[in-house]
Amino acid sequence: MNTPKTKGKIWIVENGKIRPRTDYLATEEPLEIRLVAGGMRRNVAVTMRTPGNDFELAAGFLYSEGVISDRADIRRITHCVDKEIELENRYNIVNIELTAEELPNLASLERHFYTTSACGVCGKTSLEALRRRGFPPIQTQSKVSPELIYSLPEKLRSAQGIFTVTGGLHAAALFNSEGELLAVREDVGRHNALDKLIGWALLSGELPLNNHIVMVSGRSSFEIMQKCLAAGVPIVCAVSAPSSLAVSLAQEFGITLIGFLRGERFNVYAGIERIESAIA
Repeated sequence: MNTPKTKGKIWIVENGKIRPRTDYLATEEPLEIRLVAGGMRRNVAVTMRTPGNDFELAAGFLYSEGVISDRADIRRITHCVDKEIELENRYNIVNIELTAEELPNLASLERHFYTTSACGVCGKTSLEALRRRGFPPIQTQSKVSPELIYSLPEKLRSAQGIFTVTGGLHAAALFNSEGELLAVREDVGRHNALDKLIGWALLSGELPLNNHIVMVSGRSSFEIMQKCLAAGVPIVCAVSAPSSLAVSLAQEFGITLIGFLRGERFNVYAGIERIESAIA
């Protein structure tokens, strides 16, 4: 089975001197997600990811894209067992068998055949697609203190096991309203890390995440916010800045969006009312 880290030889150049060293790299390999229903099979997406938690990644991806709406939609999840595929590569293919008698409408996934996870589509088109899916604004009235928000980055860093070894992974972490770390997932792609986290919540029966906080390493993009909206997350924090479309989504759908969370400082781009003692 593939591993999340790969050993490699590197050369360190320091003070004009060169010395070799063995180091660990974050593994990056493709994962093909297949849907199975009513005797039919369809390849729906391929994403470059760090091996590990692949079932969660596939389930979270399908949930956040609206292909499935509940844990009960899934009959079982397996790795590929096709004999014509090499044993090593079978772990790069995940089959999700649905309880439905036929495959669902997969129009929402068409872009994933042609783009990477870092690409998007027109901003207005993206927001309109979310409106058509019928997402209501997130209504939770829970508030958090600035001190609780300040504490999240260190909790995330302490839980990043593979990042500590390789230095090359994104992470997504789930906290409850008291700031307790519930789960963390890592991947070379920040969207994949979040899909793994949402997949964990889906398969564990934890959705929706109405009283939780999600923190991501890096920046918060439209796709990060779209996935959090699908999971019902009211507060999203990031180490870096959000995109303009991420802010528009947060404003329209009632998500508190926090960026540049470093030390005892952060920016609030939407949903300031959920931060205690804050003056708008």
